[in-house]
Amino acid sequence: MTKDGGGTDLIPGLDDLPRVSADKPKKPGKPAKSGKKGTRRPAAELPVARIAVDMPLPHLDRPFDYLVPAELDAKAVAGCRVRVRFAGQLVDGFLLDRVAESGHDGKLLFLERVTSSEAVLPPAMAALVREVADRYAGTFADVLRLAVPPRHARVEAEPVAATEPAVPETSGAGVWGEYPAGESFLNALAAGRAPRAVWTALPGPDWTAAIARAVAVTLKGGRGALVMVADGRDVARVDAALKAELGEGLHVALTAELGPAERYRRWLAVLRGKAQALVGTRAAMFAPVQALGLVVLWDDGDDVHAEPHAPYPHPRDVLALRAHRAGAGALIGGFTRTTDATQLVETGWAHALAADRNRVRAAMPRVRYVGEDAQLARDAAARTARLPNVAFEAARQAMEDGPVLVQVPRRGYVPGIACGRCRTPAHCRACQGPLALASSHAAPYCRWCGQIAGDWHCPECGFFQVRAVVVGAKRTAEELGRAFPGVPVRTSGRDAVLERVGPEKALVVSTPGAEPPAEGGFAAALLLDGWVLLGRPDLRAGEETLRRWMNAASLVRPQGPVIVAAEGSLPPVQALVRWDPVTFAERELAERKEAGFPPAARMASLTASPTAIRELLADARLPGGAEVLGPVPVPQPGTDVQEKERALVRVPRAAGQALARALKEAQGVRSARKAAETVRVQIDPLELI
Repeated sequence: MTKDGGGTDLIPGLDDLPRVSADKPKKPGKPAKSGKKGTRRPAAELPVARIAVDMPLPHLDRPFDYLVPAELDAKAVAGCRVRVRFAGQLVDGFLLDRVAESGHDGKLLFLERVTSSEAVLPPAMAALVREVADRYAGTFADVLRLAVPPRHARVEAEPVAATEPAVPETSGAGVWGEYPAGESFLNALAAGRAPRAVWTALPGPDWTAAIARAVAVTLKGGRGALVMVADGRDVARVDAALKAELGEGLHVALTAELGPAERYRRWLAVLRGKAQALVGTRAAMFAPVQALGLVVLWDDGDDVHAEPHAPYPHPRDVLALRAHRAGAGALIGGFTRTTDATQLVETGWAHALAADRNRVRAAMPRVRYVGEDAQLARDAAARTARLPNVAFEAARQAMEDGPVLVQVPRRGYVPGIACGRCRTPAHCRACQGPLALASSHAAPYCRWCGQIAGDWHCPECGFFQVRAVVVGAKRTAEELGRAFPGVPVRTSGRDAVLERVGPEKALVVSTPGAEPPAEGGFAAALLLDGWVLLGRPDLRAGEETLRRWMNAASLVRPQGPVIVAAEGSLPPVQALVRWDPVTFAERELAERKEAGFPPAARMASLTASPTAIRELLADARLPGGAEVLGPVPVPQPGTDVQEKERALVRVPRAAGQALARALKEAQGVRSARKAAETVRVQIDPLELI
């Protein structure tokens, strides 16, 4: 069995299993004898339990009927964890519902035991799990693993203090007064309505206070709130803002650093209604907030939000489904706007929420790009230099007032090298992977297999010396340290992420997404190597580049200088200079519609061997208008052998649900006939290449 919902072995004894059929007339199920214990009596009322068995095989993705023994009648409540016999094995499951009769003709097995009577899967959550599984061509069991955390019996047994839910004290619009529609959005939340907005936030640190005020207004109206952010650092910032707005005890924060027991304790606090609001990362998108009144997703374009486990649901879609099902408000915000969020605005599902242009101009930094005519007149090498004179001067002047941020797209020292004479890219002899340098005195090594290539020479001209093709953050910090003697140079990246920096003079070299906030804001920012971000072979390259630039530039003080090293005529550069992500997103969406790419269309990615892909497509009853692109080889890092291929299936947006259903049925057919290989099916993947 695999996370992708497939399997290699059919469970023996399936013909004898209890089944549910909607076509058969309802008949009372017959109790089975249980051997050692003799005959067990079913419960007097609602004796049939419908169980979601923990089996990820697609052809078994349905509930099964079991009898509830009389001795477990009180404990067997909807949503509790149970243990049942399934094909001769004792497996876990969840009790979805109890009914009076079963549609199964044969004998029904009894529940073996109730693991816990805690209703961790309420009916509303079970319905959401089913809907997400169907939307992403996955199984109920796979989504359930994402929705319900593992049990900790000791935590469940802890005494629960009886407390009355507190009401936060809030007054005024606060930060939302900066937005023309901000106060009306809060009033709608306070009145118990369901406003849905795509929020383009003003640059600066006030976004956390804005989210906290929206949550406080929701809680004051007697409803709960769920806030999702990209990483633990953002969780800490929103958590601090919520404490300042709500006080202690009204909300909890979920992060991976807490450990399984503490995470389960806080999750139970939300389930039991002791905490009315929750802030967390993507693992919290199914959190059982009681009386949900508001869902918030910050920076929905961050690829950290993408779920790496099957069926790969995106929090944006899950929270939108939750808002629709619960009649709750929704707030999807960020400094930029994604094409997916723009699609929600164009369809009328949500409304745009942004400040007027005068307020934006007052809050935004002053952005300049390298290669302007005035710069070229003074410095002819400004267009080709990695750090031209204008950037040096901007950094030197700004450091008199505070720290300067330098964003470098690549981590490491020199992640790419080439022949020093003919510029031929340097590759590993063993696996053909790219060679890199870890420091100025280190020998080249392979980024795929790690093998040292100390005796490398160019296969074209025989030259032994190499030159840098791409410069990483560590090499940039080293160069800036020599250019600005006496100025502290600090780095923030995957190895060590800075939480905050002080107001003193410093150079902070960071990779995208690891930029720390500075006390009082950065005095300036240098956005280097824009060609690395813009030149990626990715459908979302321009959108993602603008997002990374604006997230970094938003940390700069109002009217502070921002220098971007990129061609000024490119649309992302122009959008950054004008600080106008909305127009860029609308233009990008219009181009996607014309080309037939997501989110204007729905796509499914199929990854497996060529034979498995052909078999799946042959079994799938694709909707009308479906277009199969490929398959094409998928490179395997660390080897020059391409064993797998990827095919894309494209359909109009209205046929997305039919596409997911067809692929899920085809997966079930392959699973039932014991196909030797599982096809990885991903609906609306972030990367199409």
